[in-house]
Amino acid sequence: MRLPRSVREADVSGRRVLVRADLNVPLEEGRVADDTRIRESLPTLRLLLEGGAAHVTVCSHLGRPQGHDPAYALAPVEARLRELLPDERLEVLENTRFQPGETKNDEGFARELAAHGELYVNDAFGSAHRAHASTEGIAHLLPAYAGLLLERELHELGRLLGEVERPFVVIVGGLKVEDKIGVLKTLSVRADTMLIGGKMAEQMRESPLTTPVELPSDVVAASEFSEGAEARTVAFDAVPDGWLGLDIGPATRRTYAAVIAEAKTVFWNGPMGVFEWPRFAGGTEAVARAVAEADAFSVVGGGDSVRAVHELDLTKRISWVSTGGGASLELLEGKTLPGVAAIPET
Repeated sequence: MRLPRSVREADVSGRRVLVRADLNVPLEEGRVADDTRIRESLPTLRLLLEGGAAHVTVCSHLGRPQGHDPAYALAPVEARLRELLPDERLEVLENTRFQPGETKNDEGFARELAAHGELYVNDAFGSAHRAHASTEGIAHLLPAYAGLLLERELHELGRLLGEVERPFVVIVGGLKVEDKIGVLKTLSVRADTMLIGGKMAEQMRESPLTTPVELPSDVVAASEFSEGAEARTVAFDAVPDGWLGLDIGPATRRTYAAVIAEAKTVFWNGPMGVFEWPRFAGGTEAVARAVAEADAFSVVGGGDSVRAVHELDLTKRISWVSTGGGASLELLEGKTLPGVAAIPET
């Protein structure tokens, strides 16, 4: 796999550095609700500041605002970052997506950003699959380097594409096969077993994949898509008409946990059900605990999967928790990530 040159190679002493970080964190009542991504940006920022950078300007997007929307302002994020890393040389720009030129990869906006630095460091793996002004365009205007987090993501995810210890178990859940069919096909050639959950299981009854695919034997079905709906455990192929399977059932949880327990390499992306509702979170929790307990190299990516291991306090028992859902899938599918490709090789 192609490796971009690292920020470790850059001479930043006395120079202004622009860093593209991933500060796309949840906000509640004007405050940061989960600062995980902010904390993950700290090693690169500390490296630059300790290396004598004259000034470090950080840019990031937050959410999907339609124009300038105060609800998506980065002020709360900057406040939290300054609590974690107080340094007068540190500056945070406003949400890049307030500018239409960001998502259009407009050269004019990229030049505005480039004016803030003499060097550019991309540390936002979660946005590296986007060809935006702050992730791709600017890398052609300044000497560009990969930040420590981006570098680590490429290394850890890259291990899944090389020689792996077997059995290699891939666990995929979520809503739509079409969102993940590319990575399913790529990993199906490499995996020994694929465990499928969530809405995706219904779409995978006739699997075109080369690897054996395990579908649920039972599900927790609900009379309607509602947290308080009537629910019962039924066979996967016997869901009553009009009912919805909202989680994998107890038998499937045990089966999947047993397969995961034998694995030596595990990749998990996507929940087993409607994880945000406690009544239908049991399957995702069972998989999360099985992955954490496995004597394996384990990688977890994707919003709900990552949220599960965080909420269950299992993060330290996972080999690598990826910050990029879509980016990790595209990398494992074999696609070129524009934000990575724009950085010269090491």
